[in-house]
Amino acid sequence: MRTNDSTDLGTTQDGVFGRGHEQCRPADVRSAVRQAVTGRCGAIGCPYDEDGLSDALLVASELTSNAILHGGGITGFDVDIDGPSVCVSVSDRSDRLPVTTDPLDDQGRQRSGGRGWPIVCRLARNVRVACLPSGGKRITAVVPVF
Repeated sequence: MRTNDSTDLGTTQDGVFGRGHEQCRPADVRSAVRQAVTGRCGAIGCPYDEDGLSDALLVASELTSNAILHGGGITGFDVDIDGPSVCVSVSDRSDRLPVTTDPLDDQGRQRSGGRGWPIVCRLARNVRVACLPSGGKRITAVVPVF
């Protein structure tokens, strides 16, 4: 996976989309995913799977929302096309690993939240969590789109 610490949203020289943490929102990452997929299709003329793109957009939303809610904020992200898939990486400030929580509390009542990580794991073909040398972590999800 190539990384990009640029603070500008857009394509770098190596074709990776990315942005640092300044004002990064889930919509920014979704936009980078859409731009990477449609750019690849325009460049080589291959169609993409609409359901696959929808899955990748949802994964991007969940990873960035989780970084904001549970990870101390987004410190960067990368989007790259790797063969038939899009790789979405989101970095945050927390060393804490993602967990799956029970949808019901101790009294059997429905909890709000707690569904993002299972969604990511179900939709992605491969999910990696890596600790960063400077602290925090990077989560990379690979979602088939072509």
